[in-house]
Amino acid sequence: MTNTLKKPVAIAIVAAGRGERAGQSSKGPKQYRRIGGKAVLALTVEAFLKHDRIGRIAIAIHRDDRALFDHALGTLADQVIAVEGSSSRQASVLCALEALCPFKPDHVLIHDGVRPFIDGPMINRLLDGMDGKAGTLPALAVSDTLKRAGDDKLIIATEPRDGLYAAQTPQGFPFASILQAHRRAAQQTPHRFTDDAALAEWAGIAVRIVEGSPENTKLTWAKDIDMANRMLTGSAAFPDVRTGTGYDVHEFMAGDHITLCGVDIAHERALKGHSDADVGLHALTDALLATCAAGDIGTHFPPSEPRWKGAQSSIFIEHAVKLVRDHGGRIANADVTIIAEEPKIGPHRAAMTARMADLLGISPERVSVKATTNETLGFIGRREGIAAIASATVIFPGEVPA
Repeated sequence: MTNTLKKPVAIAIVAAGRGERAGQSSKGPKQYRRIGGKAVLALTVEAFLKHDRIGRIAIAIHRDDRALFDHALGTLADQVIAVEGSSSRQASVLCALEALCPFKPDHVLIHDGVRPFIDGPMINRLLDGMDGKAGTLPALAVSDTLKRAGDDKLIIATEPRDGLYAAQTPQGFPFASILQAHRRAAQQTPHRFTDDAALAEWAGIAVRIVEGSPENTKLTWAKDIDMANRMLTGSAAFPDVRTGTGYDVHEFMAGDHITLCGVDIAHERALKGHSDADVGLHALTDALLATCAAGDIGTHFPPSEPRWKGAQSSIFIEHAVKLVRDHGGRIANADVTIIAEEPKIGPHRAAMTARMADLLGISPERVSVKATTNETLGFIGRREGIAAIASATVIFPGEVPA
């Protein structure tokens, strides 16, 4: 079916999400990460601007992202309408549609801002398939065998894949119809539709499938962004793997137990410190903070503050883990070496490993706890205290700068 639309088609782009599944980054949500030297959202906008059948473009962005948006798009920002989005994709689409309403377009394409590989032939297929009543949806026929499983992940049935398609964006609609449908949905149903074709189905708008494109992928995970960057640059990226180290020492004092790597161990003496004096977790906290250049444990938990007196060191680790993840980091490995003449660490190693794995949110096989003596030398050899050395390996989004 070929249909020449009378007026240029408007574009509504949703880019207000926070992109949690791609991990957090100092560069902002995934739509502002750079692939091939440009922001993902800028590449998406460029794909539409260079098409001769496209009219006004409205982009729904997060209220906190205006500076990121302007920096990412540069001079392209002057050629689009940026509006504040909302807390859900569906509501953000409505914000963009309302911004286009004064221009009275006949048709609109609604697109995800993190699908930068939309191309001209697909846009043409979408536009040619639209008429005054039906919308268009780019989709790929499902080729994989589909399995249905229960909560226990055991397979219940094999589902027929005939007639099944994987939906993509942009999705095209008569403007007045989809705007009215979005307004109705916002008022009449609490259901949150995963795409606009599903909302159109709810509203009784016919949608015609046109051929999608395998290259028109949605950048969802950190690995998707890395693969897209490699595809555009034509070379393998150097992954941003960082290693941090930490060291801590505490002297003995009177007491009946010590805490090491989150585990209480009965002992004839205790370790002296403002908190619980857990040298293992203190050293590991510094190692984690080092991977994102966030200072040391004293920066975040000064011993001069009374509120940290007697505090469990698990608080310090949880704080460091949150900072690492806020920067988009994924903890790959943690290693702690306890340096002490006493107590014996071997009987407690499994409990220490399990506790640290739980605090770090990684599997136990990624956690190492070792122990050594100081061969009776120095303050440790004289049994005056215990020391610990720790290292942490964290993988961050992006690549090492050239």
